[in-house]
Amino acid sequence: MRHGKLIFRFFLLAALAYFAYLLLLITLQYIPFRADAAFLKIKTDEVALPYYLFFFKLHVFTSLFLLLSGVTQFSTYIRKKWRNLHRGMGWSYISIILMAAAPSGIVMGWHANGGWTSQTSFVILGVLWFLFTALALYFVLKKNLVQHQNFMIRSFALTLSAVTLRLWKWIIVALFHPPPMDVYRIVAWLGWVLNLLIAEYIISKKKPDKQ
Repeated sequence: MRHGKLIFRFFLLAALAYFAYLLLLITLQYIPFRADAAFLKIKTDEVALPYYLFFFKLHVFTSLFLLLSGVTQFSTYIRKKWRNLHRGMGWSYISIILMAAAPSGIVMGWHANGGWTSQTSFVILGVLWFLFTALALYFVLKKNLVQHQNFMIRSFALTLSAVTLRLWKWIIVALFHPPPMDVYRIVAWLGWVLNLLIAEYIISKKKPDKQ
């Protein structure tokens, strides 16, 4: 049983590392920054807005760090042996989401491709991301570590939507070959709703002595 858990954790970390690498490649497409690179090629109307590129940069250039710093919050070893690292990365994770990543995500969601279906999804995602992270901060300041951990799990589940959205997109395209915009509307919801359901399941199964 112990070996099985170790193997499972290894594959999870390997998958996370792989997708972090893919996000790094996406981020590098915008260095040096150009308003006509990659995704921005199909956002000419939004690029013309006075605020869009500012929020786009905030979102893109913080996503990779949030993915990596979030992982440190769930390592028992780091939490026990490297408390200062745990706290420092935790404060960085929370601060960047509240001050940059979530607000910029809401703005980008408002201008998302796919019409009101995907726009509604991404705006809700951004609001919940901000709310759950703010509640994680509130509860740690109140010394309620159980609720702090629960809301950090919910927050990181939404952080991982950057990964799962792309994973679901690949699966759906490989299996069904639907029109691109239909894929986008589907993964706009699937990329985070399922993550949140899994987070709630994990929280419900936590043992009292592990909280």
